[in-house]
Amino acid sequence: MSNSAATAPTRPAPMFAWLGPLSAFAEWGTQGYPRAVRRRLTIVNTMAFLIAFFSIVYAIVFAYYDAQQYRHLIAANLLLVVVAFAVPLAHRINDIAAAILLAAVEYTALFFFVRAFGRESGIQINYIIAAAVAFAIYGMPRFRLVAAVISIGLALHLATWFLYPQERALFTAEPSLLANLYISSAVTTFCIIALIVGYAFTVADQARAEADALLANILPAAIAERLKERPDERIADSLAEASVLFSDLVGFTELSQQLGAARTVALLDQIVTEFDRLAARHGVEKIKTIGDGYMAVTGVSLPQDDHLSRLARMALGLPALVERLSTAHGVDLRVRIGIAIGPVMAGIIGTDKFSYDVWGETVNLASRLESHGLPGEIQVSGAVREALGEGFLFESRGPIEVKGVGRLETWLLKQERGRGPIEKTARA
Repeated sequence: MSNSAATAPTRPAPMFAWLGPLSAFAEWGTQGYPRAVRRRLTIVNTMAFLIAFFSIVYAIVFAYYDAQQYRHLIAANLLLVVVAFAVPLAHRINDIAAAILLAAVEYTALFFFVRAFGRESGIQINYIIAAAVAFAIYGMPRFRLVAAVISIGLALHLATWFLYPQERALFTAEPSLLANLYISSAVTTFCIIALIVGYAFTVADQARAEADALLANILPAAIAERLKERPDERIADSLAEASVLFSDLVGFTELSQQLGAARTVALLDQIVTEFDRLAARHGVEKIKTIGDGYMAVTGVSLPQDDHLSRLARMALGLPALVERLSTAHGVDLRVRIGIAIGPVMAGIIGTDKFSYDVWGETVNLASRLESHGLPGEIQVSGAVREALGEGFLFESRGPIEVKGVGRLETWLLKQERGRGPIEKTARA
């Protein structure tokens, strides 16, 4: 006699950790299938293992009570063991062959055992497991197959109840054996259903955590939360004041042609990663990267009274950071930075490959300040100079001609007052 259960995704879930080294059985025959399919196949494999385990146990129980009388039942359980361990081989046919094999063999075996001991044995309770297991091993896309398996299980459950009252049982079993069969069937059915539900919630939680992590990499945390709470609401904000930073690596395009794709990607990946860490340290929101260009803002998705000073502190760390990474990679790169302050608009654009973006005259100005800036310097507008006040030190660059703006008085941000020079600040 046997029982069935479910297991975890590609790697067995903690609820099946008690399988120990045998948990590796769950992976047999699943190679080459997509992740979602492998998850189902590991469930089938674990069910097969549990069927083999319980079949051996019941063979021993029957042998204990009367090996000669129950020899056919012992042989049936041993046959179930052979079929169960052959399940991974069935995965070579297709992704549902093993599940169909298990269902057919298990349904037949349960019917045979109820016929042998009668309905008071409670063996027919195991058919209830099909209602929970079918969705997990066949998948929602095969709803008709799932419905058929469940319907057949229900029909067999009712049929065994009406066809095999105790007086029609093939064997007159001892009351203790019947009690053991009923209790074991009830306990395993409840436990297996509980495990399946727990597994389903575990997978759902993992999927939700993965989706949240992916969303957090695309959107600012506050925007991601708004999107999850009100997915049908269009996110579009207009802010009276925010700070915007643009940076660009001087000479990177020419350098990339010399380095080749692999070294270019490795260098750019490390630079952007370090930029991201510095942004997170100062509470700055990265908006996007375009090649070697980097855009960040403060005071947009979250209100920040000190949004400009946060952005200024991050900017002060960038030149020395790029210099350090350039030295480590044996290249000569410098960063050019522009910062502006003023009103902006922000929102999520697109539906399929959506993105969170910020736009407006302030964004355009920050971009122009960067493109008209000097290598290794942080160029800011007069409004930024005035807003930062005496907390930072500046050097006047004087008026420059800015495309789309005209002549503009600009300043070079040098360091925060009371801190060391910009190089020390960046390495701090």
